[in-house]
Amino acid sequence: MKHLPLMRVLRFVSTVTVALTVSGCGGTGGGTGPNSVTVYSADGLGSWYEIQFEKFTQSTGISVNLVEAGSAEVVSRVAKEKANPQADLLVTLPPFIQKAARSDLLVGAGVDVSAVAENNRDADGRYVAIVDNYLTFIANPAAELKDARWSDFLSPRFKGKLQYSTPGQAGDGTAMLVLLQHLMGEQGAVDYLRKLQHNNVGPSSSTGKLQPKVSNAELWVANGDVQMNLASIREDRSNFSVFIPATDDGSRSTVSLPYVAGITRGAPRLENAKKLLDYLLSVGVQQTVSGEALGMPVRADVRPETGPNTPAEVLEGVNIWHPDWNQVLDTLDASFIAYQKATGS
Repeated sequence: MKHLPLMRVLRFVSTVTVALTVSGCGGTGGGTGPNSVTVYSADGLGSWYEIQFEKFTQSTGISVNLVEAGSAEVVSRVAKEKANPQADLLVTLPPFIQKAARSDLLVGAGVDVSAVAENNRDADGRYVAIVDNYLTFIANPAAELKDARWSDFLSPRFKGKLQYSTPGQAGDGTAMLVLLQHLMGEQGAVDYLRKLQHNNVGPSSSTGKLQPKVSNAELWVANGDVQMNLASIREDRSNFSVFIPATDDGSRSTVSLPYVAGITRGAPRLENAKKLLDYLLSVGVQQTVSGEALGMPVRADVRPETGPNTPAEVLEGVNIWHPDWNQVLDTLDASFIAYQKATGS
């Protein structure tokens, strides 16, 4: 833990080039005036944002500027701009949103979050989940996996046919390490990953790049997340199944990886940010989450869509674990060091 500064770790967990997308009213562009709001968001929700932000603009007259980048990068950008804030609303994944809160980059939103479960919101009101997401795995039909268990991946037949995104370099890879620690204990997780390294193709900084490899059978198995994987099936017609492996007792568990939003300290358009956050948490918007964003709604009073290739189908019969992400932050450095020593990564 004490051998590697946390900020250094977080900086390389996810580095994606920042892309700027402007959603405006009447094609005029978002602008940065008083009738606008700027969102820095971890990428992955772009298509859903486009629809919802246009509706928000039509309803309120407030245009939305969206900057998308990696989970750690958007937090890093807010930190760099702390003396001259540009973003009004920050959306990222755990444990990066908790890191932002610890770094005093967020303020209490002051919006009604009572419909959101306590494990999906900050006790001090600095952040709240807007779309829930979960760690998953994908398999090509050639893998011939049925009722897959974690121990199955250690079979010699998967040598050179299995790859997972690297903990410390990719968010989903980090989540996989955290889940294994929860399921097997810290030493058990290290021992398992040491054995798995015999089959692992090698390091990968991007979970998304593994999807086409599984689809074309270059790989048989890879990790992912429910939203990204289901979107790949829907939009790219990917040839893989989405599943969650079981432990040896047959129980299946995954970790919640929600998109979490918080209002930035010194937000130049504070009231507009509050209006947008309140809008994203509204019943009407949350009802679109499972069908359009391919995540799960965070409101307890909104039922997700069901049926084939929905998040609800993937999660049926699965235990959902909501970590104490602040505790995860406290031990993250040590976890990465142990992983690197065990696998030689």
